Amino acid sequence: MNQQNHNQHQHQNHKHSHKQDVHNHKEQRDTGNKETKQQSFPYLAFVSFKASKKIYTFGTDSIDYKVGDQVIVETVRGLEVGEIVKECETYINHNSAMSLKPIVRKAKPKDIKDAEANVQAAKDAMVICDSYIKKLNLDMKLIEAEYTLDRSKIIFVYVADERVDFRELLKELAAEFKCRIELRQIGPRNKSKIIGGLGMCGMETCCSRFLNDFDVVSINMAKNQLLALNIQKLSGQCGKLMCCLKYEDQQYKKLREGLPKLNSQIEYKGQRYRITGLNVLLQQAKIENKEDVQFLSFKELWPEIDFTKR
Repeated sequence: MNQQNHNQHQHQNHKHSHKQDVHNHKEQRDTGNKETKQQSFPYLAFVSFKASKKIYTFGTDSIDYKVGDQVIVETVRGLEVGEIVKECETYINHNSAMSLKPIVRKAKPKDIKDAEANVQAAKDAMVICDSYIKKLNLDMKLIEAEYTLDRSKIIFVYVADERVDFRELLKELAAEFKCRIELRQIGPRNKSKIIGGLGMCGMETCCSRFLNDFDVVSINMAKNQLLALNIQKLSGQCGKLMCCLKYEDQQYKKLREGLPKLNSQIEYKGQRYRITGLNVLLQQAKIENKEDVQFLSFKELWPEIDFTKR
């Protein structure tokens, strides 16, 4: 078997193994929670986890949960501790296809204590997992570990440049921790969100401070803002283009509507000039030729364009 077929065979086996594990897990949960999935909840509760700003929706029979309450919720990963971040609302569309997981109950002091103990246990688990990664010489970097509340499952988050065959690692970890193991690969932007840090502006990175989802950021956004196309300066600590390039993109597009591109040739007072600079915020253009350099307002150069609403 040549190397290409061997890699394909490994990939198929891994894919099959992963699907089988997910299928078995799904069957187990379906068997034990058929009533929960069919249950209709009168209220919606809004919960976030740990330091994440993302809000998740859960079903509840009680409207007594208040903002700041710690609650035990059932998620696809198992039981977890979350925090109510918004007042409960009446669930209007009961016939929606949306499947709601339930809030089990308010968190008890023991639950909070267990969750805190799990944080330390997860740190210890990371050290053990990292030792197995090195032992098996796997090309992956461990970022985070997290236990479910009842410690029936531990999730290891890692980054890798390519797909990793971690079947042997799974066997070692399952034997070590005696619980279900999930290995989750994330991209560089998610890694930055977890690790955190300071951006070029001196503030905490947007991804770790408030962003829940990542939008597509393109180099055209930098071009729209007439920024120097220095990829190193335009990239964040994740190595990707900075998320903030998108924030003002629409405004810059509007400010540049109808304007010629940089290096375009124009005629001004009977002479030919080249546009070498545009400041859309000050509405000022720099034009020059071999004999002259001038800084002129947009209104003077292009009187036919209405700049009053820009």
